[in-house]
Amino acid sequence: MSDRYAELILLTREAGVLSSIESVLDWDQETYMPPRGIDARAEQLAAIAKLAHERRTDPRVGECLAALSDNGAEPARAANIREIRRGYDRAVKLPCELVHRIAQVSSVAKGAWAQARRESNFATFAPHLSELLTLKREVAERVGYQGEPYDALMDEFEPGATSVEVAAVFAALRGPLSDFVKRLSASPHKPDDAVLHRTFPRAGQEALARRLAEAIGFDFESGRIDVSTHPFCSGTTPHDVRLTTRYHEDFFNPSIFGVLHEAGHGLYEQGLDPAHVHTPMGQAVSLGIHESQSRMWENFIGRSLPFWEKFYPEAVATFPASLGDVSLESFYGAINTVKPSLIRVEADEVTYNLHIILRFELEREMIGGRLPVAEIPEAWNEKVFDLLGIRPTNHADGCLQDIHWSMGAFGYFPTYALGNLYAAQFFASMRHAMPDMDGRIRRGNFAPLLEWLREHIHRHGQCHRASDLVKRVTGSPLSVKPFLSYVTAKFGPIYGLK
Repeated sequence: MSDRYAELILLTREAGVLSSIESVLDWDQETYMPPRGIDARAEQLAAIAKLAHERRTDPRVGECLAALSDNGAEPARAANIREIRRGYDRAVKLPCELVHRIAQVSSVAKGAWAQARRESNFATFAPHLSELLTLKREVAERVGYQGEPYDALMDEFEPGATSVEVAAVFAALRGPLSDFVKRLSASPHKPDDAVLHRTFPRAGQEALARRLAEAIGFDFESGRIDVSTHPFCSGTTPHDVRLTTRYHEDFFNPSIFGVLHEAGHGLYEQGLDPAHVHTPMGQAVSLGIHESQSRMWENFIGRSLPFWEKFYPEAVATFPASLGDVSLESFYGAINTVKPSLIRVEADEVTYNLHIILRFELEREMIGGRLPVAEIPEAWNEKVFDLLGIRPTNHADGCLQDIHWSMGAFGYFPTYALGNLYAAQFFASMRHAMPDMDGRIRRGNFAPLLEWLREHIHRHGQCHRASDLVKRVTGSPLSVKPFLSYVTAKFGPIYGLK
């Protein structure tokens, strides 16, 4: 390791440590911080964000990069140099004052969003959203883009992706998916999900959710589960990964499948190489790849029949009054009911991507300045009706349901649908490599599945960009076909389609 490379890694890790402190403060704000602590927390987060940005843009980083090349270097070193250079080139275009302001505004905005959501009052959040949009447009202009401002923001979460490319993928998905939803809706053979809305005491949900997270491999010596308004996973190092969920005693799904989803994220974080902590080789490829892991464990595995052949007896034992008279077949159909719904995080596998297409299209208009903030609630409602055939009756179930805009995370939403597509392609390859995969799931033997994901995805950090990783793992570029094949094969029989 050359002196320059060693210095580069040291500086990068210093910035990474500061970012991890920021993550813990953010996690605390969403879980345990007293409501009146918001102003002080905003100052704390802004100060840490400014320090981290100063470390990332330190002239010494530029000097090291100028003296180093990733050409011909061994893979881990080459990836670190390449990705640190990419981050540095982006960061130096953003003045510390702007980074500080965004952190401060978003911290306050999250509190305003939580209040607005509780009260279902968009007006409470609107001024904060307006300011964040202005700030993020400034980011886009400073960073630069070839197509449209939204590309500069999306590139932060899914490096290399463009609005035009994503729109083309979504266009290929929208028609077949909408047609399939209509076929399912027209089928006279529909599962009954009423059983999921019986009484499920919180204590039982907590116990079962933790049991399932442990079963699939989440290490609670290096992680924990807490409660927040919006579920998330926060990973500072592979040895400190924090999940959150929420509990509804009249609905089985949010906590159980929410924990499986966030544990999927957590398994990725815990599977990153600790030797490369706080460097690109110790970080996820992209948010789309990250989402592929959560969606795979939540849906492809966690809503599969083999999974519940193993765990349904435990669910019945946990909730005997609510599930004791429900057969496994009925339960399996219930958790895989397909019907348009208002809340994205509780949407079924088939309609979920339509929720993402909605947000992607709105965000492009918002960042492009073509959709005024005051018109967002109605624009949201119209698009929900256009895509899903239903209409929100309040702001909480509409444009206030997600935390992302209060975080200034514009460009984040497309990664959710990309994650579904990546997951389908990875899952098909894993099944090909493991013909007895259903049997392993049925026996609760998840170690081989997790090891396959660790070997092919987790341990590589950012050695490969998302598009390249998909090709390396599956042999093909990203396609909507594996996902469409998967949902057809799974939901067709449930709904009695030929």
